Amino acid sequence: MFRHFFAILPLWIRAQLNCARQSLRVMPETILFLEREPWEQEFLKGKLNGAIRFSPDTIDRIPTADLHQVTVLVTFLYSPITREVLTNMPNLKFIATRSTGYDHIDVRACTERNVIISNVPTYGENTVAEHTLALLLALSRKLIPSVERARRGDFRLEGLRGFDLKAKTIGIVGTGHIGTNVIRYARGFGMRIIAFSKTVNQQLAEDLGFRYVAFDELLSQSDIISLHVPLLPETHHLINDDAFQKMKRGVIILNTARGGVIDTKALVRALKNGIVAAAGLDVLEEECEIREERELLTDAFKQQCDLETVLANHLLLNRENVVVTPHNAFNSTEALERILETTIENVNAFLAGKPQNVVRT
Repeated sequence: MFRHFFAILPLWIRAQLNCARQSLRVMPETILFLEREPWEQEFLKGKLNGAIRFSPDTIDRIPTADLHQVTVLVTFLYSPITREVLTNMPNLKFIATRSTGYDHIDVRACTERNVIISNVPTYGENTVAEHTLALLLALSRKLIPSVERARRGDFRLEGLRGFDLKAKTIGIVGTGHIGTNVIRYARGFGMRIIAFSKTVNQQLAEDLGFRYVAFDELLSQSDIISLHVPLLPETHHLINDDAFQKMKRGVIILNTARGGVIDTKALVRALKNGIVAAAGLDVLEEECEIREERELLTDAFKQQCDLETVLANHLLLNRENVVVTPHNAFNSTEALERILETTIENVNAFLAGKPQNVVRT
């Protein structure tokens, strides 16, 4: 009898292991986190409720069978969530995109299937604004040539005289989140502030002590012009030869928005003839198409666009009165962490039955 028991024991154990494996295979993946960077996975440990699977891949590289049980999808720009993809995700209830934009998601198809979408509305409004002021200070105090000269052991002050920001007039083009923060910081320097924006917020103007003016008036009255508008058909080459001709001679131009807002050739001409005394640029017109700044940090973007090669011979890079940074204004530890913190909040809010930052059709 015992001999018979021990004979069948290995078969029983094998059967139990097979059952366990089958159970593991059918256990649902509640949350699927796509396009993850290693540091993101480390940051998210223990912060998301529910079972979570991380993948560095885009949605098209995930086996269809692995999508069936997903109820929450956390994704980024390189995973198009199409109607076809949605048919492979019958249990999907929620999408959290780690971006402000959501044109990679078929919102209408999601609405039809009662799939809720949340995005990250803002994450770098203070970060980009701080970089804008950093560019301005670098120009106003001739910081780059001062540092370069000191490193050579040359402590002469000839040619390094700057100017005060106090009492200068700064014109803010676009009073969204970033432009509004630039206004706040400019107030701290005692600057006079005027603004032009498609959407006028008089209460904001009263609270922050600036006034809205017509675009041409901003061009003619500003000592410094700072651009904070998206690149749209109506803002493409907003700053062109005609605009430069209306500006105060010796104006300073700042652009931390999109390169295409300025006509580069027109800017070079304005620099040569002295209309523009200096420019601080975090973006250049020749950059590849950038939808979200965070994609600059991804391997997918680097494979599609070699910015270093594109910009290596740019005609503005070697001008002494131009400071160029490599589209780095968004790139702070806190800003990138805010993307993930907001995503965590979005997912956990949905799981608690109180979705937030919901994208509306």
